[in-house]
Amino acid sequence: MKTYQFPKGFLWGGATAANQIEGGFHEGNKGLNIADVLPGGKEERLNILQSPGFQFEIDREKYSYPNHEAIDFYHRYKEDIALFAEMGFKVFRMSIAWTRIFPNGDEREPNEDGLSFYDRVFDELQKHGIEPVVTISHYEMPLNLVKEYGGWRSREVITFFERYVNAIFHRFKDKVKYWMTFNEINSGFVMPIQGLGFSIQKEEDKYQPTFQAFHHQFVASAIAVKACHDIIPDAQIGCMILYAPVYAYDANPENVMYALQEERFFNYFCADVQVRGKYPAFINRYFKEHNIELDIRDGDLELIEEGTVDYIGFSYYMSRTEKKDKSDLNTAEGNIIGGVKNPFLKASDWGWEIDPIGLRISLNQLYDRYQVPLFVVENGLGAYDKVEEDGSIEDDYRIEYLRDHIKAMGEAIEDGVDLMGYTSWGCIDLVSASSGQFSKRYGYIYVDKHDDGSGTLERKKKKSFYWYQEVIASNGEKL
Repeated sequence: MKTYQFPKGFLWGGATAANQIEGGFHEGNKGLNIADVLPGGKEERLNILQSPGFQFEIDREKYSYPNHEAIDFYHRYKEDIALFAEMGFKVFRMSIAWTRIFPNGDEREPNEDGLSFYDRVFDELQKHGIEPVVTISHYEMPLNLVKEYGGWRSREVITFFERYVNAIFHRFKDKVKYWMTFNEINSGFVMPIQGLGFSIQKEEDKYQPTFQAFHHQFVASAIAVKACHDIIPDAQIGCMILYAPVYAYDANPENVMYALQEERFFNYFCADVQVRGKYPAFINRYFKEHNIELDIRDGDLELIEEGTVDYIGFSYYMSRTEKKDKSDLNTAEGNIIGGVKNPFLKASDWGWEIDPIGLRISLNQLYDRYQVPLFVVENGLGAYDKVEEDGSIEDDYRIEYLRDHIKAMGEAIEDGVDLMGYTSWGCIDLVSASSGQFSKRYGYIYVDKHDDGSGTLERKKKKSFYWYQEVIASNGEKL
């Protein structure tokens, strides 16, 4: 088997999000966020994420809410971090829940209970020699900002976000050196509820409010980057995008052009603004042709140009295949981005097409375009896991998936790509963001928690736990 030379100091680890692991949704004076009102169940959650006019209310008679307890990291973080350390993690990607710091989002002073909780988590990570990689906003906008201000539609939210980032940068400046601004920022195109804090109303055009909200996030991201560089000069702060390379269904130039347009629109627009510091020409043409006029204030464009990120973090789960006319073809599922089925690829239990070579393609495409360090901060296989009678979990399918994607990263590094690290999603079983399920398992660590809410929350090491332990110990040579 070919071996790969990963860079010395490569950042091996795992990734999670606060709303998918913490639980304790009312503890420590935490306020409600978007994730707290999203129900469990694949169909229920997907219907809400894709439907107009969602009311952002808790209805316990109709729905269950798995994020409220999640896997109880809030109380079990020491046990979980010890397991991460046993695997050999160099880094742990996590997020801060905005509503633990500012419960309603618009307070003037932060919540000490929330700050203290993350102090304890960061201290525990430091005790085990693990560096935190912190996402500032990961699908958990304060519900008050959604209901009272309209989410990122409102320019006022920039001020509240600035207050939030200044609070956490000052508090954690000696404990966190790797930051990212908005998780999968481009997902706002397909999941505006989670990414932008609003649902499109039936009577309105989809893209006018979406692009205006993106503009507000771009300004907020630039403010965060500048504040981070000022408050924590030795830190690095990146953007984070959902990346899925787009293949043309065939060599028909119409389909090739259609795939190119889809790729630029979804994969590159947000990154172009955050990395290059300006709106790309192709999106300006789109604005003109679709009569989109943004409210851009004096100084916004200059601020965006000054506040460019240090690196690109991105999630990679699948590629996309596109054809201009899809009427005669079956569509593919996966992370709500779909496309048409690729006859050359297998799919996961949830319909996500498995394409390790696509990760190598993605890394080369991104590095060729931007020439900044890259960081694969999400990649993993959601699957049904079975606990055997002896308590073991033989997840060879996960090992195969991860091995093939790590090989693809090794090839990309040999291609010349500057790759900082790899944090697979999610290193411990958690609540699925897209389906609200526990049964869609990603972790190296099994958590005894089920879709019906039952379970002891006991942690068990899967076969992949020991495999990944050896991968990290060998710096990627033993796969």
